[in-house]
Amino acid sequence: MTEEFDRLVEQFERFQEDSRRAEDRLARYDGMQQQIAALEATAHSPGREVTVTAGPGGAVTNIEFTDRALQQSPQALSATVMTTLRTAVAAAARQQAAVVQEFVGDDMNVLDQVLQTQSEMLGVPVDQLTSDLPGSGAPRSEYLRGLYNEDDQ
Repeated sequence: MTEEFDRLVEQFERFQEDSRRAEDRLARYDGMQQQIAALEATAHSPGREVTVTAGPGGAVTNIEFTDRALQQSPQALSATVMTTLRTAVAAAARQQAAVVQEFVGDDMNVLDQVLQTQSEMLGVPVDQLTSDLPGSGAPRSEYLRGLYNEDDQ
């Protein structure tokens, strides 16, 4: 009887521990959602005549022009807006990936995958893409090992 009781107590304690872990994970998930909802990335054109701000999911939340921007030809202004917009949206995506990476931990390489994809699409080195991230250190996962030289920091 005591052996059975001990087994039941052990199962109950495991259940309680699993419940605590689930509650902790849910609390972290709520924190992740709040962080994502609050994030924004602002990009400026090289001459600072166009400013674009993007939020979660790449949603553009603001575009500003200086008087100098309005003196450009429509084609030049369009190109400047699109380049600046892409930069802001990509920065917002990196920030969002960093928040998700913090939540999932080492289980997935979300941030590294986003960085590698953006590096290939934008033709920009990964270390340059990480410069606007909190902590802005080199990606630590195996996913980018060999693509990123940690001696370059």
